Amino acid sequence: MCGFVGFTGQIDNRQEVLDAMMARIVHRGPDMGGSHLTDEVALGFRRLSILDLTEAGAQPMGNADGSVFVTFNGEIYNFQELRAELEGMGYTFHCNADTEVLVHGYEAWGESLVDRLRGMYGFVVYDARAHKLFGARDIFGIKPFYYYLADGRDGRPDTGDFLFGSEIKSFLDHPHFVKAVNHRALRPYLTFQFPVTDETFFAGVYKLPAAHCFTYDLITRSLSVRRYWDADFSDDNSKTFDEYVDECDKVVHESVAAHRIADVKVGSFLSGGVDSSYIAACLMPDTTFSVGFDYKDFNETNYAAELSDKLGIKNVRKMITADDFFGALPQIQYHMDEPQSNLSSVPLWFLAELAARDVTVVLSGEGADELFAGYAYYEDVPSIARYKRLVPRGIRRALGNFVADKPYFHGRNFLLKGAEMPEKWFVGQAYVYRKDEADEVLAPAYSDGPDAFELCQPVYDRVKNFCPLSRQQYLDMNMWLPGDILLKADKMCMAHSLELRVPFLDKKVMEFAEHVPARFRVNEHGNKQVLRHAANRCLPDEWATRPKKGFPVPLKFWLREQKYYDYVKEYFTAPWAAEFFNTDALMKMLDEHFAGTALNQRKIYTALTFLIWYKRYFIDE
Repeated sequence: MCGFVGFTGQIDNRQEVLDAMMARIVHRGPDMGGSHLTDEVALGFRRLSILDLTEAGAQPMGNADGSVFVTFNGEIYNFQELRAELEGMGYTFHCNADTEVLVHGYEAWGESLVDRLRGMYGFVVYDARAHKLFGARDIFGIKPFYYYLADGRDGRPDTGDFLFGSEIKSFLDHPHFVKAVNHRALRPYLTFQFPVTDETFFAGVYKLPAAHCFTYDLITRSLSVRRYWDADFSDDNSKTFDEYVDECDKVVHESVAAHRIADVKVGSFLSGGVDSSYIAACLMPDTTFSVGFDYKDFNETNYAAELSDKLGIKNVRKMITADDFFGALPQIQYHMDEPQSNLSSVPLWFLAELAARDVTVVLSGEGADELFAGYAYYEDVPSIARYKRLVPRGIRRALGNFVADKPYFHGRNFLLKGAEMPEKWFVGQAYVYRKDEADEVLAPAYSDGPDAFELCQPVYDRVKNFCPLSRQQYLDMNMWLPGDILLKADKMCMAHSLELRVPFLDKKVMEFAEHVPARFRVNEHGNKQVLRHAANRCLPDEWATRPKKGFPVPLKFWLREQKYYDYVKEYFTAPWAAEFFNTDALMKMLDEHFAGTALNQRKIYTALTFLIWYKRYFIDE
């Protein structure tokens, strides 16, 4: 688990620039750093030592003749199997780090290496003989990967430099990086609460999407990107429910065993929910870590402490105050690289800080809801279920199509949901501002970004033949999971030099989960049924059946206290805020919430986090 930076082209003081870029991400790898420079490329690396703690595992790592060099962030969980295969082919290994599998794997299999990997990764291979870079991001997007094509002579990208790295902030120290806000990112962000477009909030900086790889030709300076893996939610009806439960328990335990391999201490995050509880029960670490809020009923750490006692595991807890919460926001938005308003990022920040005092690696339960259908949105509320029973599908479809293009009105989403057309109403787990609400608060220069449904449609188009539940899961896997859940998990943990591993997001678990029939995922008994019954094998009923709560944060109450109202007001009324927003509209939202006449906390917080991010990167930087 580490971080890397790199660039092509010739600039003055290349080593000094590379060192400055590496220093920006030292939190990702405080143990050691390394670099490799040729006439074509500069590679930099910061290491958090997990496997083979010696200098032999340092990066960038090359082959015997120096024709192939790799810089890599992540973990390859099947590296021992791949190593044995490569040794059988005659390749010699000099260390016990998984990185060397990428070096020799690329020599042996070329770009098809990505089809063999089981793990979480972002990596770049420099192929000196072919004069190219080859890179990839894991199938779920657990690890981040960013790139930037600098303008060259006469503004031509084919004559400019190619920058790449684990975090955008490293680009700030490259002399050819032009820092500017992407005008089209803000409008969809207000709906989704996370940066959803491939082009990030920094103009010209792009995310390499999950399950994609790229080739950059160092001669022609041309970039090509392709998808190398995709999910296939096709029901397999050959097994009984109990057989699926048995297989689920087996595959989860095997994944946890693979994810626990490390040469450092491993712990586990633990909330009151089934996902992290199941992982902790499979792992049985020495210590679990939990956080809650020091406010009324917003402390769920008692569930974690109780389960830890039942399992005979030590539980370490921390209570977060309102001052802690607001005081951490500027640092959190800096480490996120882009604005993100998922409230759970803040407790995760403190949870990672807590765990990093005792361990270097933690396991957590992210991904179970997307793979096994655990979100409330995947279930029909009683009124929708009754509507589906009483009204023929053809009539429901006709009504849904009739209202699909109509402006929002009360009952519109009911008819769309009942029509079983998620592409008309479902954009993922977050839906903060409706389109019309976003347009009311945005300044004209930032109101031309794409609509949420425009961004979702290409994803839905790939899975037209899936059932409605699978279409929703597929959308969340491709947008919500990498754009929100995994982004904050990586950034908040790596900010504290802590490696987070997510055993549910494993290729073998996915190969099982994607074929579980929809009727076994969600039914009249609730959501995530196969996983809950599997977890029940090692968890008490109370934990296996507990409904998902997310991470409840008492923000709506804090924003009715003068101190925190004033904190937000300072951002909303700052002179530079008017470049992005109708600040009168923002203050109206804030005042109405403060007075108790509206519940605007999510809208307030989403605008606030953007302004905090902007101030940190464009005013304070």
